[in-house]
Amino acid sequence: MLRPAAAADGGSRPDVVDAAAEAAEVRALWEPLGLPGLVDVHVHFMPKQVMDKVWAYFDAVGPLTGAPWPIAYRTDEADRLARLRAMGVRAFTAMLYPHKPGMAAWLNAWAADFAGAHPDVLHTATFFPEEDAAAYVDAALERGARVFKSHVQVGAYDPRDPLLDGVWGRLADAGTPVVVHCGSGPAPGAFTGPGPFGEVLRRHPRLAAVIAHMGMPEYAEFLALAAAHDRVHLDTTMAFTDFAEARAPFPDALRGALVDLQDRVLLGTDFPNTPYPYAHQLASLVRLDLGDDWLRAVLHDNAARLLELA
Repeated sequence: MLRPAAAADGGSRPDVVDAAAEAAEVRALWEPLGLPGLVDVHVHFMPKQVMDKVWAYFDAVGPLTGAPWPIAYRTDEADRLARLRAMGVRAFTAMLYPHKPGMAAWLNAWAADFAGAHPDVLHTATFFPEEDAAAYVDAALERGARVFKSHVQVGAYDPRDPLLDGVWGRLADAGTPVVVHCGSGPAPGAFTGPGPFGEVLRRHPRLAAVIAHMGMPEYAEFLALAAAHDRVHLDTTMAFTDFAEARAPFPDALRGALVDLQDRVLLGTDFPNTPYPYAHQLASLVRLDLGDDWLRAVLHDNAARLLELA
């Protein structure tokens, strides 16, 4: 799959996934299921200067952890959009997140314009614990935001912060999903783990939360939260892949919970920031061998229902 592909400068990138070959491979996984395409709730598009910083972070992870993290799709924005469409991803998010105060409103303005220019992009917004958070979340909802992103790990904030209580309440009232990275992978933070976000759910039990990365590595605890709250979902981002299984394997004893929660597991991939091809995430779900109905629900139907796609 890693074959020479066109680079932004017109040359070739031997480490970039061949687009045509992967499109065929991905379509061969979902088309036999009779689906109209894929819905991916965990895709990243950001302003270029922000994405460059994210990629620089992953470049630095290898020397720090001893586990290299090559970006599989370090190509320009147009190429990344074309790849998703060629693979049959009919709707996808543009996940972005602030790491300090004063960023979120600017990111939300960029994301609104980006979604407006691309009908298959699900209008995504974000927030940070700051005085005007509730106001700019309201503004994003009024402008048509369909999904929000909260990155507790990168933002290094407590999701129970009183400055966010109004935000969680507004999202719960609106029924707008929020993808929350609150698990302790790939590295724990001061407020990651099921405890802090579990308290948010106790305060706002109708919040339509999507736990990113299946809550990795606290799989059991986050699956239990989903079982206890019927508006809590989980996305598959990086879970079950060879990369994740080598570091935070999903316990075989929890496979039954995946079936029990079949209607609340959503496809997520982390495209373009994965250290492996997009097709591998899908193949990792297929090899769980949980049946075609489970795959149809996870690859398309659950997200289509949650996000009210036509």
